[in-house]
Amino acid sequence: MLPVHEPAPTTEPRPILRLRGVQKSFGDVHAVRGVDLDVGRGEVVCIVGPSGSGKSTLLRCVNLIEPPDQGLVEVDGTLIGYEERRGRPRRVSGRRLAHQVARIGMVFQQFNLFATMTALENVAYGPRRVLGLSATEARVRAEELLARVGLADKAASYPRQLSGGQQQRVAIARALAMEPVVLLFDEPTSALDPELVGEVLTVMEEVARTGTTMLVVTHEMSFARRVADRVIFFDDGHVVEHGTPADVLDSPRNPRTRAFLAEVR
Repeated sequence: MLPVHEPAPTTEPRPILRLRGVQKSFGDVHAVRGVDLDVGRGEVVCIVGPSGSGKSTLLRCVNLIEPPDQGLVEVDGTLIGYEERRGRPRRVSGRRLAHQVARIGMVFQQFNLFATMTALENVAYGPRRVLGLSATEARVRAEELLARVGLADKAASYPRQLSGGQQQRVAIARALAMEPVVLLFDEPTSALDPELVGEVLTVMEEVARTGTTMLVVTHEMSFARRVADRVIFFDDGHVVEHGTPADVLDSPRNPRTRAFLAEVR
């Protein structure tokens, strides 16, 4: 990943998340094509668009699950994957990178819980292993978060004993346990049966109300309309259109956005 030229400073508050010139290719497939994006502290931004448009790849570039081929990702003033040495950006070590990306929470499509750990152990693992909390501190934090997502009575349950919606709520609690600066959601309801979608979206709405900065790839247009401060329509690796939910979802200007929304409706 090669940092690109920095824009001139402004008097605007520094965004909590900044992407500049982010590009990612897989062979001849250009999944993300030079994306610039700012997300303010406490802002909820929903990314919508057709399958295969690069939405999930863009999200995975933020926490370097997919390291960008070019461009920079900055979270709360920290250049992710790099640190400045003698006035120049240098790649960081694996341990330093792990510390940086620990500030970026991620909720995946497929839950990714540890099958041999209980719900409580799944949530407490990160704070103990990465943040260095004691076993007692991590357990108390995990209990509080499981209660927050409505699963206090499932603390001793293993993932196989939970529904898909319950597993995803554990995954959200696990991400929150790391006290992330930015919380990413990658199609968090796409693997769920329709009757389980609502319980996960309700928890996500509650998280948004607490002022958590959220970047959400979703196909749930009603959620984007209710919760997002800003909606981005993404297609062919580009930000095609962005604005308030009313602007993008009700009065889209770009023909590609209008065509997509006509299909999903």
